[in-house]
Amino acid sequence: MKALFKPAASPGLEFTEHPEPSCGPGEVKIRVLRTGICGTDLHIEAWDPWAASAVAAPLVPGHELCGTVVAVGAGVRDVHVGALVSGEGHVVCGTCRNCRAGRRHLCIRTSGVGVDRDGAFAEYVVLPETNVWVHSSADGSTGVDPDLGAIFDPFGNAVHTALSFPLVGEDVLITGAGPIGLMAAAVARHVGARFVVITDVSPYRLELAKTMGVDLALDVSRDRVADAQHRLGMVEGFDVAMEMSGHPSALPEILANLNHGGRVAMLGLPAAPIQLDWGKVVTHMITLKGIYGREMFETWYAMSAFLRSGLDISAVITHRFPAADWQQAFATARSGQCGKVVLDWTEV
Repeated sequence: MKALFKPAASPGLEFTEHPEPSCGPGEVKIRVLRTGICGTDLHIEAWDPWAASAVAAPLVPGHELCGTVVAVGAGVRDVHVGALVSGEGHVVCGTCRNCRAGRRHLCIRTSGVGVDRDGAFAEYVVLPETNVWVHSSADGSTGVDPDLGAIFDPFGNAVHTALSFPLVGEDVLITGAGPIGLMAAAVARHVGARFVVITDVSPYRLELAKTMGVDLALDVSRDRVADAQHRLGMVEGFDVAMEMSGHPSALPEILANLNHGGRVAMLGLPAAPIQLDWGKVVTHMITLKGIYGREMFETWYAMSAFLRSGLDISAVITHRFPAADWQQAFATARSGQCGKVVLDWTEV
């Protein structure tokens, strides 16, 4: 099969022939149709310090996927050949305290698809049945565009973050208008937030945010978040914030614009140490919550329900490339002048 392969612990990837995997007991083999390119994949391709410390090459990267089931192993019960599926990228142990309590997203021995084991940048990938999400519409037929199915992983990050706190009637601030921030904005609008404000420094992504239902897309290289409050007629600060950027200035700016009792969900990994006024966190009774991955599988049920009830996130996918043109696709994703970039594995 064709695969995008990391042959050694060094920069670069190879689009090459690779052995086709077979499924063992409890596993599902998927013919990959589409994959999304994630920031993690860019790190692995560049082989930066994070990748060198976290990834064991050689391997096939990629963890955002949609495809068709072509084979199932012994003991697989609920996933059938022919089903259109996406994959949960975190493979859990099933035996730690959190797993046994049903909190699988908190597994202490999580293994990442495309990071710790071969991933989805290939014509075929094998996953445990427990990591396979079957797409179906109300009448039981397949009901999702494969492009959208390929971004259920980052969409799940957005939904997990956005649903961390009640949003109905609340004023919501999102720092970072990358694809996950954009989808979180669409979710906040869909579930009934009053005002949704998103910040970034990229004119391209701020323009894209305007198509996702935000009330205000703020360029924080020129304006402050307090200006957004004034322009919207707000008087007491934001109720809920979602930090998606990882920029060290974002969280202090959030705290300066939260109402007392405000709640912050943090998904962005900090690029540098963050200085906070912890006295304000205490006296204003601010709640900070870290978010990683998706709740398995409550987030997935919410994602499917949102799409069935009319949530449209299709605008976040701005570029599509044949898998054979992966270099151009990676360059586009790295440029930041894009939303989500999708590879088509039917064109290899």
